[in-house]
Parts: sequence; structure tokens; C-alpha cells
Amino acid sequence: MLKLLIVEDHALVREGLAQTLRQLESDVTVLEAADCDIASQRLQESGSVDLMLLDLGLPRLDGLSYLATLHKRYPDMPVVILSAFDDAATVGKAMRAGAAGFVSKTYSSERLLEALREVLAGRPLASAGLALSTVVTPKSAAARKIDPSEIGLTGRQIEVLRLMAHGKSNRDIAALLGLSEGTVKVHMTAIFKALGVSSRTQAMVTISQNGIRL
Repeated sequence: MLKLLIVEDHALVREGLAQTLRQLESDVTVLEAADCDIASQRLQESGSVDLMLLDLGLPRLDGLSYLATLHKRYPDMPVVILSAFDDAATVGKAMRAGAAGFVSKTYSSERLLEALREVLAGRPLASAGLALSTVVTPKSAAARKIDPSEIGLTGRQIEVLRLMAHGKSNRDIAALLGLSEGTVKVHMTAIFKALGVSSRTQAMVTISQNGIRL
């Protein structure tokens, strides 16, 4: 069963989102929370969820601040930020803070569902028309490109990283490289360690910021 949590302070918006998210698949549970305190209670009660949809403009503790706490407590739980503001600066802050994706409140129901399916499949997602390369800023535009082998990655790990950067899921990578999904996960762990990150999204940000050539 797929378990989702919506954190949104406006009841009508939250209820509409819940109705939409129930269309993701036939067997889905949608939990709701009006603020970060209630969200934390829901997580304690349920253990964790498969995905959280988190509004940025929450009362008391805003979504971006709460995201940092969530990333520490639930590092494997994808959190998708929901906001009426989808400019590059806002999207970039959320992605660098560890968000698995960013969706705009201007999205249609169909587009929202498509975006969440991408995240659930393990693909990092930015926002409407905003690729990750546009929401992260390299440390220096003139900096030389770094070969992945320079940070200790093997040839196979570089292949895995390259496919991951193109949005391929672990299953896709396994099929393309003739590996088991377990082996791909082992390579992912090594890649994350070499990059000093703990998620695909953070890996993409680090690659862009440091000019790692793929």
C-alpha cells in the first residue's frame, strides 16, 4: 500500500490535494496535516510514509525549515515541496535543502500526479520548465570540469551515475547495464559516499555545483 502525507494549512487546498492523490493508484492511503507539528505526529503514528507533499508557506515553522528536520530524521523519505512561488531561487533553495522535487500550485491535477510518479520512481524533479541545471548555480562558471574518476569513482560507477543524471530509475539502470537492482544500489551507495550526499537530488546538485563532467 502506498502511503502519502500532505502538509498544507489551507483546508480546501489540502482536501483537494488528498482527493487528487488518491488517483495515484488503487491502493493508497493519504494522511493530512495542517502544520509541521501535526505532520510530525502523523509520522510518529505511521512510522514513515512513501512520500510527503509539503507546502512552503506554513504557519509558525515554514516548510523549508521543516524540510531540514525531516531530512535528518527521515533521510530516505522523499519530500516534494509545493508552492505558489516557483522561481529559480525558491526552487533552488528547496532542492539544495534536500527536497526530492518541487511542484507549483499552478499545476493541473494530471501534471501533479505525473510529477509525483516521477519522484516515486526515484527521479529528481524540479518545477514547470525548470531543469535541475537551471536551479543550481555552479561555484564558478569558469571552473574546470572534474572527471568523475578524480573523486574515486570506478568506470561502472560512472556509468551508473551518468544514467542516474539522465533520470533513469534503479530498475532502468539495472536493465541497461545488465546488473541486478541490488548491485545498482551498491554502486549508488558508493557514489553518494564519494559525493558526500545522501540522495539523488543532492547528488545532482553537487554535480552541477562542482562541474563534474558526465
